[in-house]
Amino acid sequence: MTAKRKIAVLMGGTSAERDVSLSTGRQILGALDESRYSFNALDTADMPGLLKSLAEDQPEVAVIALHGKGGEDGTLQGLLDLLGIPYTGSGVLASALAMDKVMSKRVLTAAGVLMPQDITLRRGEPLTGEIGLPCIVKPNALGSTIGMAIARTNAEILPAVDAAFGYDDTVLIEQFITGTEITVPILGNATLEVLPIVEIVPKGGFYNYEAKYTAGATDEIVPARISEAIASDARRIAQLCHRTLGCRGMSRTDMIITPEGRIYTLEVNTIPGMTPTSLLPRSAEAAGYSFSALLDRLITLALE
Repeated sequence: MTAKRKIAVLMGGTSAERDVSLSTGRQILGALDESRYSFNALDTADMPGLLKSLAEDQPEVAVIALHGKGGEDGTLQGLLDLLGIPYTGSGVLASALAMDKVMSKRVLTAAGVLMPQDITLRRGEPLTGEIGLPCIVKPNALGSTIGMAIARTNAEILPAVDAAFGYDDTVLIEQFITGTEITVPILGNATLEVLPIVEIVPKGGFYNYEAKYTAGATDEIVPARISEAIASDARRIAQLCHRTLGCRGMSRTDMIITPEGRIYTLEVNTIPGMTPTSLLPRSAEAAGYSFSALLDRLITLALE
């Protein structure tokens, strides 16, 4: 008989995305193949307990089910590197770059990726410049659409900025791009597998936190209803983003296609959600992966 691999599922944490992480972690725990793995869940909010468990159990792979600061930004990845524990997803630099919207936009724009114009505002700085209305206001280093808002009038900008500063010391005021929203998931390290493109159609018109995590609030159409020419370009852009940031294992690149056919890249996610409404598992299912098979693939990529 083949011995089971020891897996640690890291979840929870202390970021504003804790609830999303716990949902992702529960889904993963319910889908891991018990005939292949022995596994336990570790909440990274308890750092002394985490370190003790990792030292005593010595897992062969850590499955990272964390979102936001302390889990998706490279800090946990650095800890696991020091401990010599392979883990799912990207390494320190790619994680940190993708999490920091300002820095990732600079790097990706320099590589030729079209992204919305923005104003970067740091705490204590006056708001200068103008991006036009409506605009998107968001914290710099946070995901799951937490702290994000649309400002449709000048009077709505400052309250939205103040709310975003509740989550981060840096805020982006970004050009609002209208069009068809898609996301392009990727699996792989040296060789990349682009999964089917997902079209995102929130029934309320805006893909906010409620639309993202409420069952039935958003239609997720796979494959996206776009031309093959646009789809081919979107796949190329997603691979360019993945390689430019140095991602490994997986990524999910969010984009908007304007009515004129221009593709704007919004951001790159290095740890896409695995909740019941998440997009990576939906796309992987369309490609023939069960959720258990998707996790097997990610664990194999972590061990490469």
